[in-house]
Amino acid sequence: MLQNKTIAFIGAGSMAESILGGLLSENLVKPQQIVVTNKTNDQRLNELNECYKVSIAESKEDAMKKADLVILAMKPKHIEDGISSIKEYTKDNHLVISVLAGISTSYIEELFGMKTAVVRAMPNTSSKVSASATALCRGYYASAHHLDTASALFAAIGTVTIFDEAKMDAVTGISGSGPAYFYYFVEAMEIAAKEAGLPETEAKELIVQTLAGAAKRLQNSDQPPNDLYNEVMSPGGTTEAAFKTLEHHSVQEHFKNSIKEAIKRSKELGSATRSPIS
Repeated sequence: MLQNKTIAFIGAGSMAESILGGLLSENLVKPQQIVVTNKTNDQRLNELNECYKVSIAESKEDAMKKADLVILAMKPKHIEDGISSIKEYTKDNHLVISVLAGISTSYIEELFGMKTAVVRAMPNTSSKVSASATALCRGYYASAHHLDTASALFAAIGTVTIFDEAKMDAVTGISGSGPAYFYYFVEAMEIAAKEAGLPETEAKELIVQTLAGAAKRLQNSDQPPNDLYNEVMSPGGTTEAAFKTLEHHSVQEHFKNSIKEAIKRSKELGSATRSPIS
């Protein structure tokens, strides 16, 4: 479905790199099918060109003329300027895919000021290793074919789930930000391992495999998480000792509230970036 399609990334940050890196590693597209541009950072564009051999657009007009798919990957606060810089070059056959947290398809359509086909996506940075959990929803002018095209793109770099747009802020807080939560806990495990005298390399191997094994166990089990962690615990044992401290400090409750804050922030980003359209 993406054969002979050119994909233009408007924005060249970590999410753009994660997506294009995943697409290239899976051989879904060739480097010459990807063109990247951003607001002002030529050094960043040159880094992506050197690392991935993707094309660098001389201008926004150049990027849009080459593009079949346009991926909006700038910071959400730059959405108005970003779309303003490309909308005069937008064609009827362009599919616009937004990976911007909190930004609704209706607002993007409004900024373009035409019947632009928009699909909203929330991948995560695990797309770089073809393991993203991506959620998609389509805007008013996007067809089922447009959604299929976006699904094919993101299915190549992980799983794809279709949602109503009302659920996308929750998705952002759960899976969009999700990898960072696990890296944070892994960091704590690495620090504890170091303080306990374990060599850094061997400790990382243990921790990464433990995390991968737990994910696989969860994926292949019908049991809820509390059954699985209780299965590890023996009365008076080491896991129970750890959980007594976790529960004493209400770690699960604080973690849950942290995710709620991420969801809240996604909603705020959409509200903060929206200004009246004259």
